[in-house]
Amino acid sequence: MRYPVVEKFVSINGEGQRAGELAVFIRFRGCNLNCSYCDTKWANKVDAEAELMSADEIVAYVTSTGVRNVTLTGGEPLLQSELCVLTDMLISSGKNVEIETNGSISAAELASRKYRPAFTFDYKLPGSGMEAHMLTENYDFLNEMDTVKFVSGSSRDLKRAAEIIKEFDLVKRCKVYISPVFGKIEPAEIVDFIAAERLNGVRLQLQLHKFIWDPNKRGV
Repeated sequence: MRYPVVEKFVSINGEGQRAGELAVFIRFRGCNLNCSYCDTKWANKVDAEAELMSADEIVAYVTSTGVRNVTLTGGEPLLQSELCVLTDMLISSGKNVEIETNGSISAAELASRKYRPAFTFDYKLPGSGMEAHMLTENYDFLNEMDTVKFVSGSSRDLKRAAEIIKEFDLVKRCKVYISPVFGKIEPAEIVDFIAAERLNGVRLQLQLHKFIWDPNKRGV
C-alpha cells in the first residue's frame, strides 16, 4: 500500500488540543467534500501532485524529524485505505497521532484499535454547504483525547453549533472548539455568543498559522 502524500513538513499545530506544539504534518490527497471555505482545495484534486509513500517510508520520515506529535490531514485522511497500518506503526513507535477528519466518514475501525489515534472531527455548519454529509455516529466513541470543532462564519452557524453541542452533550465527551471562518466573522462575536448561550466548557480557537504566516501559505 502506498499513500498519496501531497505535503510533509514540520510546523506547529495551528488548532486542536495540541495547538502551538510542534508536529509533523502528513497531508494526503483527495477529499469527498467541497466546503465553501476550504483552504486546501488544491490538495483535494484527484490529479494533485503527490509522492506515493509506503507506511515504512512515512514512519522513517517522521522519525527523522525528531518530533513526537504527528498530524494526519488532507484532504480527507480517512479516505486512505489501510490507514490503520500507518497509525499502528506510528503509535507503537511512541508517536502521538491525531487525525483531522471532516466528520463525514466512519472512524469506528480506527477508534477500536489497540493503538488508537486521537481524532479531531469537524462538524460542517450550514455555511460550509456540507452539513448534510455529517456522520454523527462518530460521536458514540468520543473520549477525552478527541475534539469536535465547529468552523463558523455567521450567526446562523453559531446557533447550529450550539444545537449540536447540546444535542450530543459534547462537552462531557471530548474537547469542543468554535473557530471563525478566517475573514468572515469577528472572533469577538463568537465570544459574545458563547457567553450569551452559557456554553460552559466550549473554547474559542483561532487558527494560529493564519496569524503567524500568510493565510494562503503552504507547508506551515
